[in-house]
Amino acid sequence: MREDIKEVLFDEQKLRSRIKEIGKQISKDYAGKDLFLIGVLKGSVPFMADLMKEIDIPCTMDFMAVSSYGNSSKTSGVVRILKDLDFEIEDKHVLIVEDIVDSGVTLRYLVDYLKGRKPASIEIAALLNKHERRMVEVNAKYIGFEVPDYFLVGYGLDYAEKYRNLPYIGILKEKIYE
Repeated sequence: MREDIKEVLFDEQKLRSRIKEIGKQISKDYAGKDLFLIGVLKGSVPFMADLMKEIDIPCTMDFMAVSSYGNSSKTSGVVRILKDLDFEIEDKHVLIVEDIVDSGVTLRYLVDYLKGRKPASIEIAALLNKHERRMVEVNAKYIGFEVPDYFLVGYGLDYAEKYRNLPYIGILKEKIYE
C-alpha cells in the first residue's frame, strides 16, 4: 500500500501529539458537563479511539453512519443515515467526532438532525479540515490540521474502503483513483 502514497502529510507522532492537545482542550472545556461523543463511521474510528484516551473527564459514546458520497469521491448532495444512535442525547453536550470536514454537506445535515433531539449543545471535533472543498459552511470547534485539496487516505480515511489501516495520513497517487 505504501507504493500508492505520493507523500505522507502527518506521521504517527504528529497525529498523536495533536490529538493529545485536542483531548486536553476538550477535557478543560467540558469539565463538569455530561459529554457525549458521537463518532461518524467509518472514518472517525481511529481518531475517536485515540481522542477518547486523551480526554480525562467522564464521557459516553455512540456511533452514526451517515453518507453523502456512496462509492464516489464527490458528494451526491443527498445525505442518508445508515446507522442512527442507540442512546438519547437530550440535555447532553454532544461532540461529533469526524475524520475530515470536506464539502460540509454531511456534517451540516447531521448537526441539524441532532438538534431536533434537544442536546444541551453540539460541537464538532474534526481531525482534518479541507476548507477548499466546502459547499456548506460548517464550523468545527476542534480541528487537528488544515489540509490542502488532495485525496487523503490513512488513519481512517479511505478510497474504496481501502487504506483506512495506514498509521499515518498521506496523499493518494492520482493514478489510483482516476
